[in-house]
Parts: sequence; C-alpha cells; structure tokens
Amino acid sequence: MKKIFSLIILCISIFALAQVKVPFVGHRSFDILKGYSGTGTPHYYLDVKKNGDVYFGYVQVNQANGKETKEEVNAGKYAVNKIMKVEFKKYKETFLLKFNKDKIYLTDEKGNIKNLEGCCSARESIDKETCNCESELYE
Repeated sequence: MKKIFSLIILCISIFALAQVKVPFVGHRSFDILKGYSGTGTPHYYLDVKKNGDVYFGYVQVNQANGKETKEEVNAGKYAVNKIMKVEFKKYKETFLLKFNKDKIYLTDEKGNIKNLEGCCSARESIDKETCNCESELYE
C-alpha cells in the first residue's frame, strides 16, 4: 500500500511540474473577419497564460454613442493544432479557431481553414470572391 501511495504521489508531482509548451505568453490582437467601415467592428484578441490557459475576447466601441462592449472567455488549455471553440454570449457568436506563434485561423470542425467572403479586406474583395480566414497575431 505504501508503494502504491508513493507511486501516486510521484505521478502527481511529475504531472504538476510538467510545463505546457505554448507558442507565446501574453496578449495578441487579430483581425480575421474584416471590417469595411468605422461602424464599431469588434477588435478581437487572445491572451495566453504561462500555464497554457487561453482566453479570447473582444472590445467593441459603438461609433454613434461611444459605448464600449467587452467580453472575454476561457477556451481551455493550449495544444498544438488544437481547435478551440470560442463562444461569445453577448452577440451569440461561436468560432472554431486554431493558432500558432504568428497566425490564427478560423476553421471548421475538422481544423480545415475556412475560405469566406467575410475574410477579405476591402482591397481583396475587389479581386477575389473569397479569402482564407486567417490573420497575423499583433502584439
């Protein structure tokens, strides 16, 4: 019994000391769905903690009255190529996202990067009907 207890303690210690390998720690902004005017397009961000917790959020300012709307949700622990489901309750939006050190991608359930009209900038929409739903991550 003493050996089993010692083995359990050892396993817990190893698990607790194991660090999550995250691509970066800190706050990054992104712009997957492009806005066409100053109508109050949300500014999306993600925040990765040292322990691997990933938070997604947005800040939106209503251009007419200056009212600011914010929301932040915990999407779970980071894992390489993990598809993270992000559900914003205020505007009833759900996104499937994955990211690495430099970019973030809007995906389907299988992790395939979406290709949509709403992912094109104003300049790109003149030349293309759809664009890859991806964005650089900005510090």
